[in-house]
Amino acid sequence: MAIHWSASWCYFVLFVTGFFMADWPREFPLRPLTYDFHKSMGVLVTGLLLWRIAILLKVCWKKYTRRTPKLTPEWWRKAALHGSLYLFMLAVPLSGFLLSNSYQSNNVRFLGVAVPDIFPQNSDLVDLGRNLHFWSAYVFLAFIILHVFQQQKVAKSIWRKWMKAFNR
Repeated sequence: MAIHWSASWCYFVLFVTGFFMADWPREFPLRPLTYDFHKSMGVLVTGLLLWRIAILLKVCWKKYTRRTPKLTPEWWRKAALHGSLYLFMLAVPLSGFLLSNSYQSNNVRFLGVAVPDIFPQNSDLVDLGRNLHFWSAYVFLAFIILHVFQQQKVAKSIWRKWMKAFNR
């Protein structure tokens, strides 16, 4: 669960920075720094995602080789939601790489270190990358909200703990 919560906070930071920086004018002094930070966070969540998938595959292998799941409608709903979340956890950073790599080669950095390009530089793909990144991020956010509603008991418990801590 530590990876889950670490990644969730990273995604929160990514959504907030992405929301604001997209509308900043080019001459805004914090724009380049914010873009670099946003891209570093994107690389970080991609690494956390790959780590999480490796752990998840190991856990599922152990769990489901012992016994098969009861394929109830509830199980299918949860599996579909979590599968969608993982799909978008991968799609959003990949579309960000497409956008960044298409715009300019070697401009994605993780804490100042250049990350190898995944996609070739191609100015014809910049608009496609921008649209994919924008829409996949907002669809991902919708699935996150759905996930929070599905986990209402956990969400309410965490909310009560935060309110208790802040009201001291």
